[in-house]
Amino acid sequence: MEWNILQQYGPMLLRGFGLTILCWLLGTIFGMVLGLVIALVQRYAPRPVGWLVQAYIEVIRGTPFLVQLFVLYYGGPLIGLRLDALPAGILGLTVYGSPYFAEIFRSGFRAVPIGQIEAARAIGMSEPTIVRRILLPLGLVSALPALVNFSIILTKETVILSIITVPELMYQTQRMSTETFRYLEANLVLALFFWALVETISRFGRRLEKRITGYLIERT
Repeated sequence: MEWNILQQYGPMLLRGFGLTILCWLLGTIFGMVLGLVIALVQRYAPRPVGWLVQAYIEVIRGTPFLVQLFVLYYGGPLIGLRLDALPAGILGLTVYGSPYFAEIFRSGFRAVPIGQIEAARAIGMSEPTIVRRILLPLGLVSALPALVNFSIILTKETVILSIITVPELMYQTQRMSTETFRYLEANLVLALFFWALVETISRFGRRLEKRITGYLIERT
């Protein structure tokens, strides 16, 4: 094993790792926001709209991410949607993650005791206030472990973006291994980078869960 090649390719790998984090972070944030909107639409929208949203969820969950990415990147120009590789990758992660986040939020909302919601309605709270002050805080506590878990899964989906030439970490390690024929070192570096990222997300998620739980306990 020749680790001295990392001195030559280290800056390139770090740039790729930074782009991986950017793609994952933006895809996760936008996916969560879209998923939350979908979950609220499922809960409050008229039934025909709910059917359309459910169809969207089933289509996205039932097709591979690679297929969705190809349709978006290569098929988009056919309908006037021309995106560079990086925006297409972030949008692809957003679309792919949104139905999973929506189902996580939906299950979190269902875990909120119905008695608390009925009590809020009994004292005259509006539905937006109930969502903001009861449904979201309590539902988030129940959904947080699953949200963190799927966010971790999305980190590993970023490697697929290399197929549409997004120069993230997988793309750079493939370039390194192709130029040096040192496949073992390249893939070990790839694994170490992702392990560090996953551990960071896991620890942050546990700390966030403790803080939110403590805050809600103080409020009650």
